[in-house]
Amino acid sequence: MANVTLVFAVLLAGLGVGGYVGTGSEHPTALIPAAFGIVLGVFGFLAVSPDPNRRRLFMHINVMVAVLGFFGSLIEIFRNLISTEELDMTALAAKLGLAWLLLIYVILCIWSFVTARRVEAIAALRSAEKK
Repeated sequence: MANVTLVFAVLLAGLGVGGYVGTGSEHPTALIPAAFGIVLGVFGFLAVSPDPNRRRLFMHINVMVAVLGFFGSLIEIFRNLISTEELDMTALAAKLGLAWLLLIYVILCIWSFVTARRVEAIAALRSAEKK
């Protein structure tokens, strides 16, 4: 899952840089997805480890960062939609892209965590049966 994290980090960095360029390089807040990509990339790189406890720690940190980013981007999307100001469609698209990528990442991580727990439980049952 750490390698998947690195892929999502690159996608988020690309989204941030693309949003920044798409807004005419006027709004540095368009780089927020790139910041999430950097954070996920750093912790994803730290999760590439043979030690399962270290990998588990950094992957859980990544999921929490992604969950916070997802809810933060949703709040911003709704705030923009109910605002009386004119919508900046490029910024809205970048926020939707950020929310979508982070949601997919969180779902993949949860699926991976559940699968890992099932494998551990099955291994524990098999070792208990052998005794």
